[in-house]
Amino acid sequence: MNDSQIVDLYLQRKEDAIRHTASKYGKQLKSVSMTIVQQMQTAEECENDTYLQAWNSIPPHQPRNYLYAFLLRIIRHISIDRCRHQDRLCRKAYMQELSDELLCCVPGNADVESQIDAMVLGKCISDFLKTQPALNRNVFIRRYWYLDSLDVICKQYRISQSKAKSMLFRSRNALRIYLRKEGYTL
Repeated sequence: MNDSQIVDLYLQRKEDAIRHTASKYGKQLKSVSMTIVQQMQTAEECENDTYLQAWNSIPPHQPRNYLYAFLLRIIRHISIDRCRHQDRLCRKAYMQELSDELLCCVPGNADVESQIDAMVLGKCISDFLKTQPALNRNVFIRRYWYLDSLDVICKQYRISQSKAKSMLFRSRNALRIYLRKEGYTL
């Protein structure tokens, strides 16, 4: 069943929507959550919470062409919130490490104005990533969106850790330059 048909089921408020979503994307969603929370039972709870939030969010949203990205965003937020709630110190340290890596090239403030600018910043980052070679883009996304460890990334793309670190370093520097050209102050 394609994404548009699944979204139609959500819009018709048919519970089959959740069953089809789980069969199509459940394994990937649980894997993303597991990377963040590091506990299978918690990852399964996050997956179930994702289906509930998708049920409550469709409508008004109609993610016909981006259902997986829509679900992925939901499960990332739920998993990160669960991690914060359960106060997992080692995971918090890992997430802090990733945040620190990006801090030098992505501006961030906790005020209302920055929330308004977040959509524009997201578009700028997406536009930047489109200019990068596929391998660089994929490694960057796996590290900072999927929160994969360097070991996982290196095995997936069959590259050395030093090459992965170098690619990420160069990508962060290129992103910093790109954002400065777009008018962001870092």
